[in-house]
Amino acid sequence: MVVLQLLSFWFLILGPVVAIWPQPSSISTGDTPLFINRDIKVTYNGNPILFDPDYESPKIDSKNVVQGGVRRALGTIFNHGLYPWMFHPRNETRSFQPRLSDRSFLKILEITQTGIDNPSTFKPLAGEVDESYELSIEIDGKASISAVSSTGILRALETFTQLFYTYSSYRDYYTPYAPVSIKDAPKFPHRGLMLDTSRSYYSVKSILRTIDGCAASKLNVLHWHITDAQSWPLEIPALPELSAKGAYNPNMVYTPEDVRMVQEYGIVRGVQVVLEVDQPGHISSLAWSHPELLTAYDYQPYTDFCAEPPCGSLRLNDSAVERLLDKMMDDLLPRLQPFSAYFHNGGDEIKASNSAVDPSVGTNDTAVVSKLLQSYTDKSSARVRKAGMTPIVWEEIPVDWNVTLDADMVVHSWLGSDSVSKITNKGYKVIDANYNYLYLPCGLGQWVTFSPGSSYQNGEPFTDWCSPFKSWERVYSYNPTAGLTNEQAEKVIGSEATIWSEYTDELTLDGLAWPRTSVLGEILWTGPLNEDGQSGSRNQTSAAPRINELRERLVLRGIQAARLQMTYCTEGGNCVQPLGA
Repeated sequence: MVVLQLLSFWFLILGPVVAIWPQPSSISTGDTPLFINRDIKVTYNGNPILFDPDYESPKIDSKNVVQGGVRRALGTIFNHGLYPWMFHPRNETRSFQPRLSDRSFLKILEITQTGIDNPSTFKPLAGEVDESYELSIEIDGKASISAVSSTGILRALETFTQLFYTYSSYRDYYTPYAPVSIKDAPKFPHRGLMLDTSRSYYSVKSILRTIDGCAASKLNVLHWHITDAQSWPLEIPALPELSAKGAYNPNMVYTPEDVRMVQEYGIVRGVQVVLEVDQPGHISSLAWSHPELLTAYDYQPYTDFCAEPPCGSLRLNDSAVERLLDKMMDDLLPRLQPFSAYFHNGGDEIKASNSAVDPSVGTNDTAVVSKLLQSYTDKSSARVRKAGMTPIVWEEIPVDWNVTLDADMVVHSWLGSDSVSKITNKGYKVIDANYNYLYLPCGLGQWVTFSPGSSYQNGEPFTDWCSPFKSWERVYSYNPTAGLTNEQAEKVIGSEATIWSEYTDELTLDGLAWPRTSVLGEILWTGPLNEDGQSGSRNQTSAAPRINELRERLVLRGIQAARLQMTYCTEGGNCVQPLGA
């Protein structure tokens, strides 16, 4: 039995692996190599598309989205292609590279869009856009892509790039898999990554690079947690003092032009950028400009008033707060609406102790606070509705405070499967960010320091609250609908991996996010493995060659993704845990 399992392992590792990530719904391949040149003819709905590596259209429409996707796909193959020596036995280059003497070439890529895009295609509510596609490569040198939407074409083009490799000369490019036939579609419509740019600042360049990682992994949402307690980097022209006083540094500010650039960059790559302004808690960065609107600012011990310093939340029964929020959102939301269907109103980790010292409230009675939060949430949601967008809130609003939400609102859960069950039982749609699997900085240690004495002793071994580290294997074991009934599971629209920034910034961002967020991408693309919603154990051994190859491709595209295994493992070494060990 052990011998058979080892033989199966060696066949898996040393045999050809079509390393598409995420794994397509249906795929068949052959073993005929086809080469591709820069002069390949590409058509879109019968009309030629020229491969101009420098072309960037300022207009967002179907043709330009597809043309940009083609430009990036061919640029990836020709300029950032993978020479896959590390995925084959050592010193056997000749055994896996096709001969150059009798090459056949891919002559044409025909792209057909069978549907018509509408404005919601580029900024969809979950499930509004059809991302399915079909892709084929024939031995006679013809490739074709067919999709209902331009977004589906973008997904197909990402798959197309993963079928090709660079020759050892770095002058020739080929796929070893013709003929290829792929039919593919995602199971979950919301597949995202959250990035916190308040606790640590990230340059626009690093955010754009993160969108590139999302697109390469077929993720379709970047949740931009743009403000929090520690800094206010978001420029609001109607309220310039917010960022002028609340940002860490005048150079650490996101202007309206920056935000628009990020959102447009995402749209043409099939990634919707959803902004969050967390409130009424996690907003004490307003203290630098409007201290009169806050309660419990920087109170100590901070653990009595907030999750981390500086504490402070908006006063819940103060008309001046409402006037500021009206002015803020009247400026911000109309600028976001052309590029996003959602706006995230926050609402996590609200403590009644803040209301006890709030001059406009004066009590921590949960019945009183809950009623005030109902009013606050209604007004916040109305501002989002006024701009033609749909609100998202964190789970504490409906779960901890029993606030009633509109039926179409989305609840962002993070505390685990029990919370998802509670939220779906209330009938709400859910985005899950289960910290047990998807909080990617967990396990890196503490951001607080410990004084000598009991504090130091109690703090050892100085692990953070959500340890251990969420390895790629841990992420791969995640099931977004675990323990739910079929009716509840239908309410789960997807999930997000999460980068909180207490101890990370743009210098460590890539390695934290990638390729572990790509691992989540496969789970959300392929869905639960069994029809009853219980995924069981996914096969790490068969996934490892594919995710390792994706990691190499991300690095070649300028994303410094973390290494998952040593090269000894990827080239065919036996790196499977022994049975019974």
